[in-house]
Amino acid sequence: MGKTILVVDDDAMNLRMAEMLLKKKEYNVKKADSGQAALALLQEETVDLVLLDVEMPVMSGIETLEEIRARHELAELPVVFLSASEDMEKSVANGEYAVQGFIMKPIIPQKLYESVAALFV
Repeated sequence: MGKTILVVDDDAMNLRMAEMLLKKKEYNVKKADSGQAALALLQEETVDLVLLDVEMPVMSGIETLEEIRARHELAELPVVFLSASEDMEKSVANGEYAVQGFIMKPIIPQKLYESVAALFV
């Protein structure tokens, strides 16, 4: 059985695109359209990686990340930020957030595959 990836994004098109791309590489994909939905899913199911949109209404990706890291059983869960913000990319590169990577949106399939595969070696 392949690795399970949770994709969190408030944009339905981005969720479908990520799901389609990841399933091509035989990953199991779970989806959540908000930080709250992601946290609820993480209480019920085990995943190997979270791809987390930074800019979402109500609960941002940063707030969602803080909740994930605050939960003992999820503290070591790999998280990769998704964002169209170059400033956020720089912040991640500078180690400002406890994440394992950054993927620029719109998602470029090869970059997605490389980023995900690098976490599963």
